[in-house]
Amino acid sequence: MQNHLIEPSEVDQIINQVTLKTEVIMVSLFDAVGNVLAEDIFADRDFPPFNRVAMDGIAINYSEIEKGTRQFKIEGVQAAGSPQMTLQQSQNCLEVMTGAMLPNNVDVVIPYEWTKKEGDTMIVEDFMGIKSFGNIHLQGSDEKEGNLILKSGTSITSAEIGLLATVGQHEVKVYSKPKVAIIATGDELVSIEETPAPQQIRMSNCHTIQSRLQEEGLYSKIFHLKDNYDELKQSIQSLFEEYDIFVFSGGVSKGKFDYLPQVFEELGVKKRFHGVKQRPGKPFWFGITANQQPIFALPGNPVSTYLCSNRYLIPWLYNQQCISSPLVKKYATLAENFTFKKPLTFFLQVNAYYDDEGQLWAKPITGGGSGDLTSLIKANAFLELSGERSDFSKNEKLPIWFYKK
Repeated sequence: MQNHLIEPSEVDQIINQVTLKTEVIMVSLFDAVGNVLAEDIFADRDFPPFNRVAMDGIAINYSEIEKGTRQFKIEGVQAAGSPQMTLQQSQNCLEVMTGAMLPNNVDVVIPYEWTKKEGDTMIVEDFMGIKSFGNIHLQGSDEKEGNLILKSGTSITSAEIGLLATVGQHEVKVYSKPKVAIIATGDELVSIEETPAPQQIRMSNCHTIQSRLQEEGLYSKIFHLKDNYDELKQSIQSLFEEYDIFVFSGGVSKGKFDYLPQVFEELGVKKRFHGVKQRPGKPFWFGITANQQPIFALPGNPVSTYLCSNRYLIPWLYNQQCISSPLVKKYATLAENFTFKKPLTFFLQVNAYYDDEGQLWAKPITGGGSGDLTSLIKANAFLELSGERSDFSKNEKLPIWFYKK
């Protein structure tokens, strides 16, 4: 029986209806990168917490500049990390270092570059740029105590780590990462360290998927199952008890030994769709176990596997707050005319680049079809061409999905 094919946009709707069961866990700040924040973070004090000196130089009372004073006797040095000093005489100055507290009774910092030192006196040589509160980072000018500075759901990068450290968050709440099983099926497959017989090939798809997830900070385990119906069923049932997400490579087309759809049915998996109006990746299968675990069963051809992983799996994982980097759909300008056979949406491999004016272009990369793994190296994105027409003209703006950062 012919499977009902759905549009790529319908795939997005269906898979995003599935909500992964995630927990909130506490991790140390040092282990937080690559996770998704599960709590709001507030400023524990003003940012900066005091009037902070922004440049090395001298601190004076601005009124003295207005009076015409140009020579200032040095009373002392205010270093970063030292208690706040007080200027005793308004016609004098204090030397100050970047990051130090602004001393009392001063309201401007003059950089050393604008001054000359003679003995214990600083002479201001360039005073045209001097203004009240110049070169001072005012207390609370960035954030006030109690302000929301990071929202729950924020992806934690090195930038967020710095902010979390600033507010004393040595531990943070994050969403737990799911356990992912990547399952390759097929008697023709051998492990990568083996020398394949003429009729065999080394497993590559599962390693491609695993490394793609690893790029997003999500770790997984690879399994290889042979084309034996009973063994498939028993092994998959065991995996259902241990893992949260399942990504299959191969076994979902119409071959004599493509057993997965039947195995899934016997194990109580609810099929949501089998077949997408797209090339490559038409046989894509998706379903949910009785325990609401999602199954992404991808076609076995390398480019099909890679497309479906990047176009559907990665965005879904981001929406589930499992990974920190969204796969963003942008629009690129087609660099040359292109024609393909409709009515399937075609994901064209392209080399995308920005010109000198900042315009994003997409140059088609010709390859050997969905089995040509080398073409993925030559390209860096998929251009999405609607199946409603066959001809696409140079300079058209079309949706593009990057898979290389």
